[in-house]
Amino acid sequence: MIITLEKKEFGEAVASVGKFAERKSATLPVLAGIAIVAGDDGIKLRATNLETGIDLKVKGTIKTQGVVALPATTLKEMTSSFSGSGEITLEHTGDTVIVSSSTGRSTLKTLSYDDFPTLPYPDAPTTRFTISGAVLRALIGTVGPCASPSMVRPELASVLLALESGVLKCVATDSFRLCEKKVSIPGNLPDFSLLIPAKNALDIVSTIPDEPIEMLIDEHQCAFSWKNGLLTTRLVTANYPDYKQIIPKAFVSEAVVLKKDLESAIRRTAIFADSFQKVRIGLDPAAKQVTLAARNSDVGESSEKIPASVTGESVELSFNHRYLQAPLSAITADSLTLSASGIGRPLVIKGSGDTSYLYLVMPMNQ
Repeated sequence: MIITLEKKEFGEAVASVGKFAERKSATLPVLAGIAIVAGDDGIKLRATNLETGIDLKVKGTIKTQGVVALPATTLKEMTSSFSGSGEITLEHTGDTVIVSSSTGRSTLKTLSYDDFPTLPYPDAPTTRFTISGAVLRALIGTVGPCASPSMVRPELASVLLALESGVLKCVATDSFRLCEKKVSIPGNLPDFSLLIPAKNALDIVSTIPDEPIEMLIDEHQCAFSWKNGLLTTRLVTANYPDYKQIIPKAFVSEAVVLKKDLESAIRRTAIFADSFQKVRIGLDPAAKQVTLAARNSDVGESSEKIPASVTGESVELSFNHRYLQAPLSAITADSLTLSASGIGRPLVIKGSGDTSYLYLVMPMNQ
């Protein structure tokens, strides 16, 4: 195999594909590699860790067709150090690949491509539809960080993607907080529900382009296909919690505040949070304000007052300040609605007038 590629594009492709290779595999070393295939369909880069897989096409010139597998870590380190524009040539001979450019030459040892597994793919999808890559990225990217990092309960370490009556919703929770993002999907599509491991989902949305993405789904796999690429992931076969039951139907107090005011107040108050990162938030209808306070015996204490429109009764709850900050970057509205359902019950945060996004956070012990 002899191929020529543009430095920048090849480096970007290696960075994207490399995320789906194993860091190290004792049982199947080729899983820690990137396969480069030069054939009638052009030049493609492939990687898989058996949970996820990618096939990405890159522009280039093929002088001699062939296939080769190279260590992903070495290839990423090498391509990330490329500077300037220009072309590189990859020439496969025996068990090495020579990478040469106008400024240098490197020789890489290959991995056994014969052991490279076939990418999993839903051959008989029960559901298929097309969605904007930008919209999909916003959906999953918004809620994904709220999924549990622990695999003790795989369903909580997953992102729920479900279509109900033309509304596509994405949900994640770690049992301390919950995030839901919704968008309407045109067309008469059947309802579906699937669970994608959160890490896989975040890697996928960081890779897909803004262009239309076709999703193909069966019982065990989900594929994301576009003009120059294909991504696949296994699905989690578990029942997602009925999270709607924990979303309060009524509230004892609601406050509307400017997002920038709350963001600044949380940031300043968090400096004085204790070892549990706890801050107190109060909704005061009489004073027409929201207060934030924190106390740390080693640092000191702080109290902030924010002008607000408050209805209902006076309420004070304690939260991990990181969980209060988390939804603010995802809300585009200038004002926020804070809805409290009572002592020991969750706080719901939304953008004022925005029904597409909901963030729920459980309070800490007072």
